[in-house]
Parts: sequence; C-alpha cells; structure tokens
Amino acid sequence: MMSRHVYVICGAAGSGKTTVATYLREHFDMHKVITHTTRAPRPNERDGVDYHFESGSSMSRLHLLESVTYDQAQYGSSLEGLEEGWQQGRDDVIVLDTKGAMTYRRKLGDQVTVIFLTVSKLNVLAKRMGKRGDMKSAIESRLRSPEYHRDLHLPRSLHGVAQVVVNDDWATTKAHLDRIVGKK
Repeated sequence: MMSRHVYVICGAAGSGKTTVATYLREHFDMHKVITHTTRAPRPNERDGVDYHFESGSSMSRLHLLESVTYDQAQYGSSLEGLEEGWQQGRDDVIVLDTKGAMTYRRKLGDQVTVIFLTVSKLNVLAKRMGKRGDMKSAIESRLRSPEYHRDLHLPRSLHGVAQVVVNDDWATTKAHLDRIVGKK
C-alpha cells in the first residue's frame, strides 16, 4: 500500500525545523519535499537540494499547493512534490511556516501531521540563526518581520491538531519525534 502521509514541520526561524526534518528523513526514510523560494541562497545551500531557488517570474508559473511571502521573499510548495514521495511508498516531510501548515491541514486533513517547534527561551532563536550562517542584517530583518512574530506561537486553528515539541534538548526532542511518528 502506498503511503500518502506528510509531516509538516513549522515554528519560528531558529527553532530547529531543518534539523528535525533531516532527522525524520534519515531515521524514518521520509521523502524530503523541496519547496520553492525567491530568496537568495544561504552559504552552502544548493538549488534543487535545499530549495528550488526561483525568480519572481518562474515562481509565478508554478502550480503551488500553498504559498506565502516571508521577510520579503516568496515561498511555496507543490502537490507534485508530495506525489514524488508517495509514489515511492514513503511518507513526506516538509518545512513550512504556520500559515502553510494550516493550509496543508485544511486541504489534506488527516494525511497531515503538524509538528510545531518552539523553545523555552526565545533569545536562543537568534543565536541559532547566527550559528547556521545567517548574516547579521538578515537576522535583524527576520526578527522584525511580522511573519517571524506570527510563527513564535501556535495558531489557534492548530490547537489540538499540532504536536508541540519544545526543542531545547536534542535527545528529548528525538524521543518526542519517535513517539509522534510511532502514533501515526
């Protein structure tokens, strides 16, 4: 039987979304859904691996399941990206903002498990962004953005739906993720 499930990872910048998605891919053999963005690549990011880096023009030609503007850049994902993993009989994992997570849940229902990442001390988020190579000006811009502030908290529409994971300690986070995936 083909898998048709997707794990949506969301939370504020620096909460560990990419780390969690990588763990789920490696530990549970999930398919990474590569999203599209118009932002410039960070150091060491590769087109077609980390994101599909698009121009405004190429982004407008895509068939997107959801899209959002975040810190002056466009982001989006396609149903075709989900189908790639499902055709291989694998669950998908994707990193989205909370708005995208709500869209996925609304459009795909129980096929979606939303994992919302948070931390107990918010000053950790900016430190993590610096460690991953973000420029100081990019960190400052992101910390001021309304989207960043929106993603600090679980939206009301995801209360009782999303699995909330406090990502302060990696061993505890991994154990929590193992329990979530084991419940599906």
